[in-house]
Amino acid sequence: MDRSKKLFKRRRARVRTKLGKATHGRPRLSVFRSGRHIYAQIIDDAQGRTLAMSSTLDKDLKGAVKSSSSVEAAGAVGKTIAERAKTAGVSEVVFDRGGYRYHGRVKALADAAREAGLIF
Repeated sequence: MDRSKKLFKRRRARVRTKLGKATHGRPRLSVFRSGRHIYAQIIDDAQGRTLAMSSTLDKDLKGAVKSSSSVEAAGAVGKTIAERAKTAGVSEVVFDRGGYRYHGRVKALADAAREAGLIF
């Protein structure tokens, strides 16, 4: 395994360990970022269920954004996931950034979700 993947896995494990101690029964907002798209889902770890999900592959977001790998697209995903979380009855979450640094698309998704009403 090359060095960058090994470091990514170490960061992800460190973040997940810290989240385990800080959840207090709240679901987590998990983010996955690929080269072309960004995905977000709200997971209830106690029940092992996904409560809400959104990505740049959603039908309503596909035509609304110019590029699916942009900061604007990540903001749209953050707004959508917050709206879907509210309909699922979730208002407070913990943010699981995975092994990604908190900047760029990950930060845009988090900021948009906060502006749309999610608390974390």
